[in-house]
Amino acid sequence: MTRCKPTRRYRLKALWKSVTLVLVAFAAQWAAAEQPTPVPAPIPTFDASDLRQPASLDSNVLIRTGDDPAYAQPGFDDSQWMVYDPHVDLRKIFPQNHPDVVWYRLRVKVDPKQKGLALRESNLARAFEIYVNGERLMAAGQIAPFIPSTWNARTLEPIPDGMLASGSVLIAMRVHISPMEWKANGPGYDVGNLTIGLWDELYKDDWLTLIGGNAFQWVDNLLTIGLGVVGLVLFAAQRRQTEYLWIAAMGLLNLAEFIEPTTALFYNIPLHWEIVHDWLRLFTPYIWVSLYFSFIHQRVGWGWRTVFVVAGLMNALSGIQGIVLLLPLPIQFLSNMPFIILLSVVVPIMLAVHWRRGNREAGILLVPVLLFSVFIYAEIGLLALYQFSGRQELAQRGLNLINQFPLGPFSFSLDHLSNILCTLSLAIIMLIRSTSMSRRQAILEGELAAAQQVQQVLLPEHGEAVPGFNVETVYEPAQQVGGDFFQVLPAGEGGLLVVVGDVAGKGLPAAMLVSVLVGAVRATADHTHSPEEILSSLNERLVGRGGGGFSTSLAAHIAANGKVTIANAGHLSPYLDGIEMELPGALPLGVMSGAHYETKHFHLAPGSRLTFYSDGVVEAQNPLGELFGFDRARDISTQRAATIVETAKQFGQEDDITVVTIARPAAIATAA
Repeated sequence: MTRCKPTRRYRLKALWKSVTLVLVAFAAQWAAAEQPTPVPAPIPTFDASDLRQPASLDSNVLIRTGDDPAYAQPGFDDSQWMVYDPHVDLRKIFPQNHPDVVWYRLRVKVDPKQKGLALRESNLARAFEIYVNGERLMAAGQIAPFIPSTWNARTLEPIPDGMLASGSVLIAMRVHISPMEWKANGPGYDVGNLTIGLWDELYKDDWLTLIGGNAFQWVDNLLTIGLGVVGLVLFAAQRRQTEYLWIAAMGLLNLAEFIEPTTALFYNIPLHWEIVHDWLRLFTPYIWVSLYFSFIHQRVGWGWRTVFVVAGLMNALSGIQGIVLLLPLPIQFLSNMPFIILLSVVVPIMLAVHWRRGNREAGILLVPVLLFSVFIYAEIGLLALYQFSGRQELAQRGLNLINQFPLGPFSFSLDHLSNILCTLSLAIIMLIRSTSMSRRQAILEGELAAAQQVQQVLLPEHGEAVPGFNVETVYEPAQQVGGDFFQVLPAGEGGLLVVVGDVAGKGLPAAMLVSVLVGAVRATADHTHSPEEILSSLNERLVGRGGGGFSTSLAAHIAANGKVTIANAGHLSPYLDGIEMELPGALPLGVMSGAHYETKHFHLAPGSRLTFYSDGVVEAQNPLGELFGFDRARDISTQRAATIVETAKQFGQEDDITVVTIARPAAIATAA
C-alpha cells in the first residue's frame, strides 16, 4: 500500500508548531520558577488587648464597594477585600468612580476579661451604620433611601461585655458617601473617626471636650438672649426707643441660632435642621447693622435696606455651601464679603465719627466692634497666607491662635470675645440709661409732688361755706395730679358760682392746663357771674394754645332764692334730685374761637340736691371691661359726694373723678 508523502509546506508548518509549543512550555516553567505564588494580604487587626487609655482605630482596614447586609457578619469571607490605609484620601483609591456605599471591616483584638469597653464615633459621614460582631451598635441618617444627618455629635455606645469573651471583635462600617462628601476633603472613614476605650473615660472626655470647646460660645449666647429679653421689656415701656427693639430682635435671632448647633453637639439630627438654621443668616446683617445704626440715629432708607438684603442673601449662601453645594474657595470668600465689609468697615467708621461728635454710646460700642474687625482682618490674612505651600504651617498656627486659643481646659476665639464684649457694652449702655432715667424720674416726681401741692391749693378739698347751701366737693385724680377742675365761689347777695371741668389728657401737662383755667375762672368771676361769659372767657384762653389742648366745662350761677342759670361746653349734665338735666349742647373749650354757649334756667327748691360729675364716674371700669355707665351714675346721684366717689373707685377707677353736690336745706326755707 502506497502512502502519500507530506508536502514541503506541511512539513514546515508542523515544525513551527512544535517549536512554539516548546517555547511556551519553557516560558511557563521559567515564570513558575521566578515568581512566587500569590498570597492573600494579611487581615488588618487592631490590638486593644492592653488598652490603658482611649485609642483611635487608625490601623489599616478592609474595604469594599457595593452594599450587602452579609458584609456585617463576622463569618463573612473578606479575604478578597482591598486593604486600605485610612491615612490616605479615599479619592486616590477611587479617582473616577465614586461609589455611594462603601463597607469597611476591622478586627480588634481585646482582653477577654475586659469589661466596660465602648466605641465612639465622630464626623464619619452623614449616613452610616456601625456593626460589632454582626449587631448594629450605632447609626446616623439613613443609607437607602439616603437621608443625611448632621455629623458633629460624638456618638458613644458600650460594646456588650459578652462580645469580648472570644478575645476578638469585628467592626463593620456601612458608610454612605454623597457626591457632596466626595468633593470635600477626606470622604468616608478617616483617622480619628472611631475611638475605643473604657466607657467612663470616653464619657468624661466627651463632656470635657464639649464644655471646654463651647463654654465661651454658650456664655455669649445666653448673655445675648438674656439681654434681648431685657430689651423687649424696655421697648414695651419706651416705644420710642427703637434701640431696645433691635436688641430684642438680636436676642430672638440668637435664640433661634442657638438651638440647632447646640442640639447637634449631642445628637446627629436630620440635615434639613442645619439648612433651616443656615437660612437664618439671611436676617443677621439687617438686625446687627440696624442695631448699631439705631444707637447713632442713622436713618435706614431703601438704599441701606437693599444692601442689608443682598448681604443677607450672600451670608446665607456661604452658610449652606458644603451642605447643599460646594463653591470654589474664591467664591466662598466673596459670598461673605458684603456682611464682612458692613461689620468691619462701615460700622466702625460710623461709630467713630459719631463718637467724635459727642455720642458717648457710640464710643462704648466701638470697642467690641474694633476687636471684631481685628479678628476678621487677621482671619482673612491668615487664610490668604495658607494658600502658599511654604506658609501653611505658620498660617495654621495663627488660625488656631485666634479661633481656638487655649485657656486652661477651655478654648475661645476673638470672635466669641468680641461678641461677649458687645453684649456687655449694650448692657452698660442700658445701665447708664437706666441710671439717667432714674435721676430724671426722681426730678419728675419732685415736680409732680410740687404740682400736686399747687393743685391742692387751686382745688381745695372742701368748698367755701356759703350761707343757705350745703356744698360737698371730692376730687380723686387717677395719678398724682389730674386734669379735672372745679371752683365753688360766693357770687354776692347770698348766691354762689359753680364751675366744673375736665381737661383732655392726664398727668403734668393736664395739671398745668388746669392751673391756667382755674386762674382764668377766678379772674373772670371778679367782674361777672354769667355762666355764658365765664365759658366764653375760658374758651378764648384755650384757643390757639400750643399742643391743641381743650377741655369740657360747665358753669352754673345759683341765686340765694334757688334760681339756677347754667351753660354747658361739652360737659356731663348735672343731676337734680336723681334726674339728669337736659342742657343745650356746645363745643368744648379751646376748639373754636367765638363759640356761643346757650344758657338754661331752672329752680333748686329747698331740700333738693344738684350733683355735678366728671366723666371719671361713668367711665369707671371693672376687671371684666364693664363700664359703670350713666344708669348707675344716675342711681347714686342723690348720695353724698364722698359715697359717690368711693362707689366709682370700688367699681374700677380709670380716670380722674370729681363730684360736687349743692343742696338747699329744707330748714332754711321753713325759717324764712
